[in-house]
Amino acid sequence: MSRATTVRPTVPASRRHSEAGRGGATDVRTRLLRALRRAAPALLGYLAVRLCGLLVLARWAHAARQGVWPTLATSWDSRWYLEIAGHGYADALSTRPDANNLAFFPLYPALVKAVAAVTPGSLATAGLLVAVGFSFVAAWGVFAVGDRLYGRRVGTVLTVLWGVLPVAIVQWMGYTESVFTAFAAWGLYAVLTGRWVWAGWLAVLAGLTRPTGIAVAAAVTVTALRAACRGERRALAGAVIAPLGWLGFVAWVGLRLGRVDGYFAVQRLWRNEWDGGRTTLRSLRRFLMYLTTPQLFLVAVSLMLVVSVVLFLLCVADRQPPALLVFTGVLLLVVLGSGGVFFPRARFLLPGFPLLLPPALALARARRAATVVVVLGAATVSSAWLGAYMLLAWKGPP
Repeated sequence: MSRATTVRPTVPASRRHSEAGRGGATDVRTRLLRALRRAAPALLGYLAVRLCGLLVLARWAHAARQGVWPTLATSWDSRWYLEIAGHGYADALSTRPDANNLAFFPLYPALVKAVAAVTPGSLATAGLLVAVGFSFVAAWGVFAVGDRLYGRRVGTVLTVLWGVLPVAIVQWMGYTESVFTAFAAWGLYAVLTGRWVWAGWLAVLAGLTRPTGIAVAAAVTVTALRAACRGERRALAGAVIAPLGWLGFVAWVGLRLGRVDGYFAVQRLWRNEWDGGRTTLRSLRRFLMYLTTPQLFLVAVSLMLVVSVVLFLLCVADRQPPALLVFTGVLLLVVLGSGGVFFPRARFLLPGFPLLLPPALALARARRAATVVVVLGAATVSSAWLGAYMLLAWKGPP
Protein backbone atom coordinates (compact mmCIF):
# COMPACT_ATOMS: atom_id res chain seq x y z
CA MET A 1 0.00 0.00 0.00
CA SER A 2 1.57 3.20 -1.13
CA ARG A 3 1.82 6.27 1.07
CA ALA A 4 0.13 9.38 -0.25
CA THR A 5 2.51 12.18 -1.07
CA THR A 6 1.52 15.59 0.26
CA VAL A 7 2.28 18.35 -2.17
CA ARG A 8 2.76 21.73 -0.52
CA PRO A 9 1.70 24.70 -2.55
CA THR A 10 4.50 26.96 -3.73
CA VAL A 11 4.52 30.27 -1.89
CA PRO A 12 5.60 33.22 -4.01
CA ALA A 13 8.85 34.89 -2.93
CA SER A 14 7.11 38.24 -2.45
CA ARG A 15 4.63 36.65 -0.04
CA ARG A 16 7.43 34.87 1.87
CA HIS A 17 9.25 38.17 2.25
CA SER A 18 6.02 39.88 3.36
CA GLU A 19 5.38 37.22 5.99
CA ALA A 20 8.98 37.41 7.16
CA GLY A 21 8.63 41.17 7.43
CA ARG A 22 5.45 40.83 9.47
CA GLY A 23 7.16 38.25 11.68
CA GLY A 24 10.11 40.58 12.21
CA ALA A 25 7.78 43.46 13.05
CA THR A 26 5.91 41.22 15.47
CA ASP A 27 9.16 40.21 17.15
CA VAL A 28 10.18 43.84 17.54
CA ARG A 29 6.77 44.74 18.95
CA THR A 30 6.91 41.82 21.37
CA ARG A 31 10.37 42.79 22.60
CA LEU A 32 9.29 46.40 22.94
CA LEU A 33 6.23 45.50 25.00
CA ARG A 34 8.29 43.16 27.18
CA ALA A 35 10.85 45.91 27.80
CA LEU A 36 8.08 48.41 28.55
CA ARG A 37 6.51 46.04 31.10
CA ARG A 38 9.88 45.64 32.77
CA ALA A 39 10.32 49.41 32.94
CA ALA A 40 6.71 50.09 34.04
CA PRO A 41 7.42 50.43 37.81
CA ALA A 42 10.19 52.91 37.09
CA LEU A 43 8.05 54.95 34.69
CA LEU A 44 5.11 54.96 37.11
CA GLY A 45 7.41 56.05 39.92
CA TYR A 46 8.78 58.82 37.71
CA LEU A 47 5.26 59.94 36.81
CA ALA A 48 4.25 60.01 40.48
CA VAL A 49 7.14 62.17 41.65
CA ARG A 50 6.81 64.59 38.75
CA LEU A 51 3.07 64.95 39.39
CA CYS A 52 3.91 65.82 42.99
CA GLY A 53 6.20 68.55 41.72
CA LEU A 54 3.52 69.82 39.36
CA LEU A 55 0.93 69.87 42.17
CA VAL A 56 3.16 71.94 44.45
CA LEU A 57 3.91 74.32 41.57
CA ALA A 58 0.20 74.68 40.84
CA ARG A 59 -0.66 75.47 44.47
CA TRP A 60 2.16 77.99 44.75
CA ALA A 61 1.26 79.59 41.40
CA HIS A 62 -2.37 79.89 42.46
CA ALA A 63 -1.34 81.62 45.68
CA ALA A 64 0.94 83.95 43.71
CA ARG A 65 -1.76 84.54 41.08
CA GLN A 66 0.45 83.25 38.29
CA GLY A 67 -0.36 80.75 35.58
CA VAL A 68 1.24 77.31 35.54
CA TRP A 69 1.09 76.92 31.76
CA PRO A 70 2.96 80.15 30.85
CA THR A 71 5.48 79.48 33.61
CA LEU A 72 6.31 76.09 32.14
CA ALA A 73 5.88 76.84 28.44
CA THR A 74 6.97 80.41 27.77
CA SER A 75 9.51 81.51 30.38
CA TRP A 76 13.14 82.46 29.83
CA ASP A 77 14.94 80.13 27.37
CA SER A 78 11.61 78.70 26.24
CA ARG A 79 10.95 81.97 24.42
CA TRP A 80 14.20 81.68 22.49
CA TYR A 81 13.34 78.19 21.27
CA LEU A 82 9.82 79.27 20.32
CA GLU A 83 11.25 82.19 18.34
CA ILE A 84 13.56 79.83 16.45
CA ALA A 85 10.68 77.43 15.79
CA GLY A 86 8.53 80.27 14.50
CA HIS A 87 10.98 82.54 12.70
CA GLY A 88 14.31 80.76 12.29
CA TYR A 89 17.82 81.83 13.14
CA ALA A 90 19.57 85.18 12.97
CA ASP A 91 21.91 85.67 10.03
CA ALA A 92 24.25 88.24 11.59
CA LEU A 93 26.42 88.34 14.69
CA SER A 94 25.60 91.86 15.96
CA THR A 95 27.26 93.21 19.10
CA ARG A 96 24.45 93.07 21.64
CA PRO A 97 25.13 90.66 24.53
CA ASP A 98 22.64 87.88 25.30
CA ALA A 99 20.71 88.58 22.11
CA ASN A 100 21.76 86.11 19.39
CA ASN A 101 19.68 82.95 19.00
CA LEU A 102 22.49 81.10 17.21
CA ALA A 103 23.65 80.07 20.69
CA PHE A 104 20.70 77.63 20.83
CA PHE A 105 20.97 74.27 19.10
CA PRO A 106 18.37 73.37 16.45
CA LEU A 107 16.83 69.96 17.12
CA TYR A 108 14.39 70.90 19.88
CA PRO A 109 12.86 73.87 18.00
CA ALA A 110 12.66 71.66 14.88
CA LEU A 111 10.72 69.06 16.88
CA VAL A 112 8.46 71.79 18.29
CA LYS A 113 7.72 73.07 14.80
CA ALA A 114 7.01 69.55 13.54
CA VAL A 115 4.67 68.71 16.42
CA ALA A 116 2.87 72.06 16.10
CA ALA A 117 2.21 71.30 12.44
CA VAL A 118 0.23 68.15 13.27
CA THR A 119 -1.46 69.11 16.57
CA PRO A 120 -3.89 71.84 17.57
CA GLY A 121 -2.65 74.66 19.75
CA SER A 122 0.31 76.99 19.79
CA LEU A 123 4.03 76.45 19.40
CA ALA A 124 4.33 76.78 23.17
CA THR A 125 1.88 73.92 23.69
CA ALA A 126 3.84 71.82 21.20
CA GLY A 127 7.02 72.65 23.10
CA LEU A 128 5.54 71.28 26.33
CA LEU A 129 4.28 68.16 24.55
CA VAL A 130 7.77 67.50 23.21
CA ALA A 131 9.44 68.09 26.57
CA VAL A 132 7.01 65.97 28.61
CA GLY A 133 6.90 63.21 26.03
CA PHE A 134 10.68 62.99 25.80
CA SER A 135 10.93 63.05 29.61
CA PHE A 136 9.37 59.58 29.64
CA VAL A 137 11.63 58.42 26.83
CA ALA A 138 14.53 59.73 28.91
CA ALA A 139 13.25 58.05 32.09
CA TRP A 140 12.97 54.76 30.19
CA GLY A 141 16.55 55.18 28.96
CA VAL A 142 17.80 55.95 32.46
CA PHE A 143 16.08 52.80 33.71
CA ALA A 144 17.52 50.75 30.85
CA VAL A 145 21.08 51.76 31.73
CA GLY A 146 20.60 51.06 35.45
CA ASP A 147 18.83 47.77 34.75
CA ARG A 148 21.52 46.68 32.31
CA LEU A 149 24.30 47.31 34.83
CA TYR A 150 22.77 46.36 38.18
CA GLY A 151 19.27 44.99 37.72
CA ARG A 152 15.66 46.13 37.76
CA ARG A 153 15.57 47.43 41.35
CA VAL A 154 18.57 49.71 40.85
CA GLY A 155 17.19 50.88 37.51
CA THR A 156 13.88 51.79 39.12
CA VAL A 157 15.50 53.69 42.00
CA LEU A 158 17.85 55.45 39.56
CA THR A 159 14.89 56.62 37.47
CA VAL A 160 13.01 57.99 40.47
CA LEU A 161 16.16 59.73 41.73
CA TRP A 162 16.53 61.40 38.34
CA GLY A 163 12.93 62.58 38.67
CA VAL A 164 13.51 64.13 42.12
CA LEU A 165 16.67 66.07 41.40
CA PRO A 166 16.41 69.57 42.89
CA VAL A 167 15.81 71.19 39.49
CA ALA A 168 13.84 68.30 37.96
CA ILE A 169 10.86 70.60 37.25
CA VAL A 170 12.80 71.63 34.13
CA GLN A 171 12.08 68.17 32.69
CA TRP A 172 8.49 69.32 32.16
CA MET A 173 9.29 72.79 30.85
CA GLY A 174 9.81 74.08 27.31
CA TYR A 175 13.53 73.37 27.61
CA THR A 176 15.91 70.88 26.00
CA GLU A 177 16.98 68.85 29.04
CA SER A 178 14.45 66.03 28.58
CA VAL A 179 15.17 65.66 24.86
CA PHE A 180 18.91 65.70 25.45
CA THR A 181 18.75 63.20 28.32
CA ALA A 182 16.68 60.84 26.17
CA PHE A 183 19.30 60.76 23.43
CA ALA A 184 22.16 60.58 25.94
CA ALA A 185 20.64 57.74 27.96
CA TRP A 186 19.73 55.60 24.97
CA GLY A 187 23.06 56.38 23.32
CA LEU A 188 24.88 55.13 26.41
CA TYR A 189 22.62 52.06 26.49
CA ALA A 190 23.50 51.39 22.85
CA VAL A 191 27.19 51.51 23.79
CA LEU A 192 26.65 49.12 26.71
CA THR A 193 24.89 46.65 24.39
CA GLY A 194 27.39 46.97 21.54
CA ARG A 195 25.05 48.71 19.09
CA TRP A 196 27.72 51.05 17.78
CA VAL A 197 25.96 52.56 14.78
CA TRP A 198 22.85 53.26 16.86
CA ALA A 199 25.08 54.84 19.51
CA GLY A 200 26.69 57.04 16.88
CA TRP A 201 23.41 58.34 15.48
CA LEU A 202 21.95 58.96 18.94
CA ALA A 203 25.10 60.95 19.74
CA VAL A 204 24.46 62.95 16.56
CA LEU A 205 20.95 63.79 17.79
CA ALA A 206 22.29 64.74 21.22
CA GLY A 207 24.90 66.94 19.54
CA LEU A 208 22.14 68.77 17.68
CA THR A 209 20.22 69.38 20.91
CA ARG A 210 22.61 71.00 23.38
CA PRO A 211 26.22 72.26 23.50
CA THR A 212 26.95 69.50 26.04
CA GLY A 213 26.18 67.01 23.27
CA ILE A 214 29.94 66.93 22.90
CA ALA A 215 29.97 64.82 26.09
CA VAL A 216 27.82 62.13 24.45
CA ALA A 217 29.95 62.26 21.31
CA ALA A 218 33.11 61.86 23.38
CA ALA A 219 31.66 58.92 25.31
CA VAL A 220 30.65 57.08 22.13
CA THR A 221 33.81 57.90 20.20
CA VAL A 222 36.26 56.93 22.94
CA THR A 223 34.57 53.64 23.78
CA ALA A 224 33.95 52.81 20.12
CA LEU A 225 37.62 53.35 19.27
CA ARG A 226 38.61 51.05 22.13
CA ALA A 227 36.24 48.42 20.80
CA ALA A 228 37.56 48.88 17.25
CA CYS A 229 41.08 48.24 18.54
CA ARG A 230 39.78 44.93 19.90
CA GLY A 231 38.53 43.99 16.44
CA GLU A 232 34.89 45.17 16.44
CA ARG A 233 34.66 46.63 12.95
CA ARG A 234 31.24 48.27 13.28
CA ALA A 235 32.46 50.21 16.30
CA LEU A 236 34.63 52.35 14.02
CA ALA A 237 31.52 53.56 12.19
CA GLY A 238 29.98 54.65 15.50
CA ALA A 239 33.16 56.51 16.43
CA VAL A 240 33.14 58.43 13.15
CA ILE A 241 29.42 59.23 13.21
CA ALA A 242 29.13 60.35 16.85
CA PRO A 243 30.62 63.90 16.66
CA LEU A 244 28.89 64.87 13.42
CA GLY A 245 25.85 66.50 15.04
CA TRP A 246 27.76 68.88 17.29
CA LEU A 247 30.44 69.61 14.70
CA GLY A 248 27.82 70.06 11.99
CA PHE A 249 25.93 72.79 13.86
CA VAL A 250 29.12 74.59 14.86
CA ALA A 251 30.29 74.52 11.23
CA TRP A 252 26.87 75.69 9.99
CA VAL A 253 26.93 78.71 12.33
CA GLY A 254 30.41 79.56 11.06
CA LEU A 255 29.20 79.43 7.45
CA ARG A 256 26.10 81.46 8.27
CA LEU A 257 28.15 84.20 9.89
CA GLY A 258 31.02 84.01 7.41
CA ARG A 259 33.72 83.34 10.01
CA VAL A 260 35.37 80.15 11.20
CA ASP A 261 34.84 80.97 14.88
CA GLY A 262 31.23 82.08 14.38
CA TYR A 263 29.70 79.81 16.99
CA PHE A 264 32.31 80.69 19.59
CA ALA A 265 31.87 84.39 18.81
CA VAL A 266 28.16 83.98 19.57
CA GLN A 267 28.99 82.23 22.84
CA ARG A 268 31.30 85.09 23.82
CA LEU A 269 28.36 87.47 23.42
CA TRP A 270 26.57 85.26 25.93
CA ARG A 271 29.67 85.42 28.19
CA ASN A 272 30.21 81.67 27.83
CA GLU A 273 33.96 81.31 27.54
CA TRP A 274 36.22 78.58 28.86
CA ASP A 275 38.27 79.71 31.86
CA GLY A 276 39.26 76.39 33.37
CA GLY A 277 36.81 76.70 36.27
CA ARG A 278 38.07 79.96 37.81
CA THR A 279 34.63 81.58 37.68
CA THR A 280 33.03 78.49 39.18
CA LEU A 281 35.48 78.39 42.09
CA ARG A 282 35.05 82.10 42.80
CA SER A 283 31.28 81.70 42.81
CA LEU A 284 31.42 78.68 45.11
CA ARG A 285 33.62 80.51 47.61
CA ARG A 286 31.34 83.52 47.49
CA PHE A 287 28.04 81.71 47.97
CA LEU A 288 29.20 79.04 50.42
CA MET A 289 31.79 80.91 52.48
CA TYR A 290 31.85 84.70 52.21
CA LEU A 291 28.29 85.98 51.87
CA THR A 292 26.41 86.16 55.16
CA THR A 293 22.94 86.05 53.53
CA PRO A 294 23.31 84.44 50.06
CA GLN A 295 20.23 83.77 47.98
CA LEU A 296 18.77 80.34 48.64
CA PHE A 297 18.71 79.21 45.02
CA LEU A 298 22.38 80.10 44.49
CA VAL A 299 23.33 78.14 47.61
CA ALA A 300 21.35 75.17 46.30
CA VAL A 301 23.12 75.37 42.92
CA SER A 302 26.51 75.59 44.66
CA LEU A 303 25.80 72.53 46.79
CA MET A 304 24.60 70.58 43.75
CA LEU A 305 27.86 71.32 41.92
CA VAL A 306 29.95 70.18 44.88
CA VAL A 307 27.87 67.04 45.34
CA SER A 308 28.17 66.27 41.62
CA VAL A 309 31.96 66.28 41.84
CA VAL A 310 31.86 63.99 44.89
CA LEU A 311 29.47 61.62 43.09
CA PHE A 312 31.77 61.54 40.06
CA LEU A 313 34.68 60.48 42.28
CA LEU A 314 32.47 57.72 43.69
CA CYS A 315 31.60 56.63 40.15
CA VAL A 316 35.30 56.40 39.34
CA ALA A 317 35.92 54.40 42.52
CA ASP A 318 33.05 52.06 41.55
CA ARG A 319 34.72 51.51 38.17
CA GLN A 320 31.69 52.36 36.13
CA PRO A 321 31.86 51.47 32.40
CA PRO A 322 34.13 53.86 30.48
CA ALA A 323 31.25 55.28 28.42
CA LEU A 324 29.48 56.53 31.55
CA LEU A 325 32.66 57.95 33.08
CA VAL A 326 33.62 59.77 29.88
CA PHE A 327 30.11 61.19 29.50
CA THR A 328 29.82 62.51 33.06
CA GLY A 329 33.48 63.58 33.16
CA VAL A 330 33.22 65.69 29.99
CA LEU A 331 29.83 67.03 31.10
CA LEU A 332 31.33 68.21 34.40
CA LEU A 333 34.36 69.61 32.60
CA VAL A 334 32.20 71.69 30.26
CA VAL A 335 29.77 72.91 32.94
CA LEU A 336 32.30 73.64 35.68
CA GLY A 337 34.97 74.97 33.34
CA SER A 338 32.77 77.59 31.73
CA GLY A 339 33.14 81.24 32.66
CA GLY A 340 29.48 81.94 31.93
CA VAL A 341 26.61 82.69 34.28
CA PHE A 342 26.49 80.57 37.41
CA PHE A 343 22.84 79.95 38.28
CA PRO A 344 21.81 77.59 35.42
CA ARG A 345 24.62 75.11 36.03
CA ALA A 346 22.56 72.72 38.12
CA ARG A 347 20.17 72.52 35.17
CA PHE A 348 23.07 71.90 32.79
CA LEU A 349 24.03 68.85 34.89
CA LEU A 350 20.50 67.42 34.88
CA PRO A 351 21.30 64.93 32.08
CA GLY A 352 24.22 63.51 34.09
CA PHE A 353 22.12 60.67 35.50
CA PRO A 354 25.04 58.18 35.81
CA LEU A 355 26.22 60.33 38.73
CA LEU A 356 23.19 59.02 40.62
CA LEU A 357 24.22 55.38 40.35
CA PRO A 358 26.14 55.30 43.69
CA PRO A 359 23.13 56.53 45.75
CA ALA A 360 20.78 54.36 43.68
CA LEU A 361 22.90 51.30 44.49
CA ALA A 362 22.97 52.21 48.18
CA LEU A 363 19.20 52.65 48.34
CA ALA A 364 18.48 49.50 46.33
CA ARG A 365 20.61 47.49 48.73
CA ALA A 366 19.09 49.01 51.87
CA ARG A 367 17.82 46.30 54.23
CA ARG A 368 14.70 48.20 55.23
CA ALA A 369 12.13 49.28 52.69
CA ALA A 370 11.23 52.15 55.02
CA THR A 371 14.67 53.65 54.40
CA VAL A 372 14.01 53.82 50.65
CA VAL A 373 10.54 55.28 51.17
CA VAL A 374 11.77 57.96 53.59
CA VAL A 375 14.72 59.02 51.42
CA LEU A 376 12.78 59.14 48.16
CA GLY A 377 9.82 60.79 49.89
CA ALA A 378 12.02 63.52 51.35
CA ALA A 379 13.73 64.01 48.00
CA THR A 380 10.34 64.29 46.28
CA VAL A 381 9.10 66.95 48.68
CA SER A 382 12.33 68.98 48.55
CA SER A 383 12.48 68.75 44.75
CA ALA A 384 8.85 69.87 44.44
CA TRP A 385 9.37 72.81 46.79
CA LEU A 386 12.65 73.95 45.24
CA GLY A 387 11.23 73.62 41.73
CA ALA A 388 8.31 75.89 42.60
CA TYR A 389 10.66 78.30 44.39
CA MET A 390 12.98 78.38 41.38
CA LEU A 391 10.17 79.29 38.96
CA LEU A 392 8.05 81.59 41.13
CA ALA A 393 10.31 83.17 43.78
CA TRP A 394 13.76 83.20 42.20
CA LYS A 395 13.88 86.15 39.80
CA GLY A 396 16.35 84.70 37.30
CA PRO A 397 16.27 81.85 34.79
CA PRO A 398 16.28 78.27 36.09
